[in-house]
Amino acid sequence: MVIAYYFGDTYQADAYLAAFIIPNMLFLFLTTGMKNAFIPSYLAAKETGTSTILFNQIWKVTGTISLGLGIIGMFTAPLIIPNIYPDFQPAAMTIAVQVTMIFMGCVSFVGLNAVFEAYFDAESQYTVSAISQLFVLLTMISSAMLFANQIGPYALAFGYLAGVIISLLFKLIIMHKQHILQWTAKIQRQEVKAFFIVFFPVAITVMVGQVNLAVDNIFASYFEEGVVTYVNYAKNLVHFPQAIFAVTIGTITFPLIAKSYAKGNIKQLKGRLEQGLMVMCYVLLPAITGMMLLMPTIIQLLFERGAFTRAATLATTQVAYYYLGSVIFFSLTVIINNGIYTLKKGHVVMWIGLGSILFNLLCNSIFTKWLGYVGIPFASSIVGFVYAISCYVFLIRQVGFLFKLKEIIEIVKIILSLIVMIIAIRFIANIQAYMTNGMFLMITIFLGVLIYVLCSYILKIKSFYFLWNTLRKKDNKQMLEEQP
Repeated sequence: MVIAYYFGDTYQADAYLAAFIIPNMLFLFLTTGMKNAFIPSYLAAKETGTSTILFNQIWKVTGTISLGLGIIGMFTAPLIIPNIYPDFQPAAMTIAVQVTMIFMGCVSFVGLNAVFEAYFDAESQYTVSAISQLFVLLTMISSAMLFANQIGPYALAFGYLAGVIISLLFKLIIMHKQHILQWTAKIQRQEVKAFFIVFFPVAITVMVGQVNLAVDNIFASYFEEGVVTYVNYAKNLVHFPQAIFAVTIGTITFPLIAKSYAKGNIKQLKGRLEQGLMVMCYVLLPAITGMMLLMPTIIQLLFERGAFTRAATLATTQVAYYYLGSVIFFSLTVIINNGIYTLKKGHVVMWIGLGSILFNLLCNSIFTKWLGYVGIPFASSIVGFVYAISCYVFLIRQVGFLFKLKEIIEIVKIILSLIVMIIAIRFIANIQAYMTNGMFLMITIFLGVLIYVLCSYILKIKSFYFLWNTLRKKDNKQMLEEQP
């Protein structure tokens, strides 16, 4: 929203969004990759009483590696960016190169933040990570409001740098109070080596999504000015439910899956995987369905102001529709891949992910010639489907078939609830002309959620009761651990 307001669909927005791609590969490599590798290893070490030692080994080595990556990235950005986006005009190229260098300067702070957030998540202290991420968001918004008119997109990059530093200081204060940090402990090479053998395949897998986004941006840069912006805004908006619901559900269930495996209870592990997938479907499907029905109004409300025109709204809406398939498939793989990582088979996901990059290149080459720039999101949805199926097939070969008759019945109930919700939303749409977009969305979302929940109650959907009990239970962690 901030980028759209200040820079619309101009070359400045294109350059900033393109510049963020490569640094964000490293950010995801360090953050999500660290969580997926660290949490199972930390919980396993906790069973033997060596978790504190492991944690202190990892944050020191990760800090050193991320510092090196940041320095290399800053010096190589002027060489890499012009080769990735050769069609950028000179002004856009200058912004893209310099913003990339600023973001590369953030890598060392992001690396340490990643280890500390993984530790807090492993200890079920989820609010620490949430608050620290809020610091980054607030500093970026504040910096844009104060300096965007003077220094353009650089304001957002400097705001991000300030945010990750503040976030790191916030975590250090908490960890100092918990007496968890051991500054002088020596590095045990064998222990660190064993961890990073698990970490690197997982982290590379996490980068795959960002590499595929880079592929999308490269193909988008071949079209007219603004297409890079449409692709990025549409993808970020459509994948918002994944960022909120899929990541949250995955974060909560991952430690439980890992604990089941650490105890050797495969039956319980399968139960947690099935439960995670069903909850994901229950929450995600209505969110995506509602977004699909309300997409033009949502984009108009969020972005159509300042430099962002009506034509840009229509173009972004068109792209967003084609991204809907990708959010479904990639959200489900959050749970599927958590199971694979728990089995310490992350290298398999890595190879599937690397294969998806080649497949994405092929799909983009075909569909952009056929459909124009909307072929970019359509290719992402096709790639997401193939990626999800591949990961699921591998997982069930390891633990056995997951979805049985009772899960199929639950999905049918969810679909019936969705149908009723869709009918209600279509009926409410008749009064849209008599109110503002904001008011219409609030009323529609409220009534849509209410109707979906009532249908869930009437049809006795188990995921609904699970979430209801989670909200009512005072000790949510204990309640979750009691689930099969």
